[in-house]
Amino acid sequence: MGLATIELRNARFDWSRVYVAGVLNVTPDSFSDGGSYLDLDTAVAHARALVRAGADLIDVGGESTRPGAVAVDESTERARVLPVVRALAQELGVPVSVDTFKASMARAALAAGAEIINDISGGRFDAEMLGAVADAGGVYICGHVRGSDVREAHAAEAAPPGFEEVAADLAERLAAMPAALRDRVVIDPGLGFGKRTPQNLELLRRAGELGARLGCPVMVGPSRKRFIAELIGDHGREMDRALRDRGSVGACLAAAASGAQLVRTHDVALLVPALRVFEAATRSGGAA
Repeated sequence: MGLATIELRNARFDWSRVYVAGVLNVTPDSFSDGGSYLDLDTAVAHARALVRAGADLIDVGGESTRPGAVAVDESTERARVLPVVRALAQELGVPVSVDTFKASMARAALAAGAEIINDISGGRFDAEMLGAVADAGGVYICGHVRGSDVREAHAAEAAPPGFEEVAADLAERLAAMPAALRDRVVIDPGLGFGKRTPQNLELLRRAGELGARLGCPVMVGPSRKRFIAELIGDHGREMDRALRDRGSVGACLAAAASGAQLVRTHDVALLVPALRVFEAATRSGGAA
């Protein structure tokens, strides 16, 4: 059986190709671009550039989930995210996703014009999340973590989960979802959240297997994460974003080769040409 097509206001995700989510962090402390897009005009301009470069959706984040990040109260998150969502929903022509694990924030974002909620916790951090997205008719990206908050999620690195645990945990989350949501779910194995480099590489290699087992499209988000730095030798005190972006393209292509349907990246312009050539070369018959 094929994957369910997801229909949105101005997009149709039929999973016939690999789709690209462009990252827009409106935070002062995200690990790679914190503070770059705090101003509304700057954030909107960057989103426009991501779409011109080939992004199929824009994923807006108002709270950093990097290791050691300071928790953000919801009023602050709303102030950062909602004006951007309203502006993008009015003019972009592609769906807007909001990266949050708070149910009330998700409700506000969907009411403001977002159509997708990207929850790293898969509903573990807020028991009301699944119902909130289902009630609003949104699309839900169900991430994998251990624990009940961001600190506990990263602490799992002490004994990181492998593929089988990730698959079983996500299957459990899917079984708990309202029926109205199940055909509007994308699963995310949660690279970097409590996983070390070997686990992240296994999840990349088996992304398509994960989706086939659970009957859902899979999103993979390796962009600029620490395991990329470890693999390419970016161990300087300051992040070399250009170097990590090039390494991230390799990870995204590996995810596409394994059968992932959606990849999340900071540098859309760097990824999309490589992805389209990869798809043309690997498509049956090799025809573009």
